[in-house]
Amino acid sequence: MGRNEDTWRVFKIISEFVDGFEKLSRTGPSIAVFGSARAKEGEPLYESVREIGKEIAKAGFNVVTGGGPGVMEAASRGGKEAGGKTIGINIKLPKEQGNPYLDLRIDFNYFFVRKVMFKKYSNGIIICPGGFGTMDEMFEVLTLIQTRKTRWTPVVLFDSKYWTDLIDFFKTHMVAKGFIHKTDLNLIKLTDDPKEAVRLIADVYRSNEETRTSLLDLEE
Repeated sequence: MGRNEDTWRVFKIISEFVDGFEKLSRTGPSIAVFGSARAKEGEPLYESVREIGKEIAKAGFNVVTGGGPGVMEAASRGGKEAGGKTIGINIKLPKEQGNPYLDLRIDFNYFFVRKVMFKKYSNGIIICPGGFGTMDEMFEVLTLIQTRKTRWTPVVLFDSKYWTDLIDFFKTHMVAKGFIHKTDLNLIKLTDDPKEAVRLIADVYRSNEETRTSLLDLEE
């Protein structure tokens, strides 16, 4: 690729940021759900995430996913069933991703633009069992929060059995060798309960709203 083509690509990247900012800035409080695109309807994971989607909607949040099948479909489906608004922040792939339970779908060519949208417009993130893509999203979010390059956001890992070995690795290797501090583990909350997964985020959001309202009252 020539230098001139690289320059024009910058404008394409900018256009994706502008489109995402324009559409998502008006959507209101949201909770993002990450997880495997390979979960199937009727499987325990799919049905549990469907309940998570319902709880998100009942708590007054939009359900935000990657816009694909599996866990993403389950969360969106649950949100729609509970009367909530569902948003898909989709990445264009050679094999088109489908999700019939979306009110708003935004397509991106670049993973890094898409990840900015997830973090910027989510008031909390629930991470369900998944593969490389799920891990990539989880570690990027945790790194941004740890390094204070973004505001603190509740991060909830759903299905403790799936995550136990990874959490043990954090403790016995990363913490033990001093690569992370033990307090960094406080960035993560673990649960097996769909209602608790949402409550852990909703409580923080409402607390922040109350604080912000109190500060406005003092200013007056």
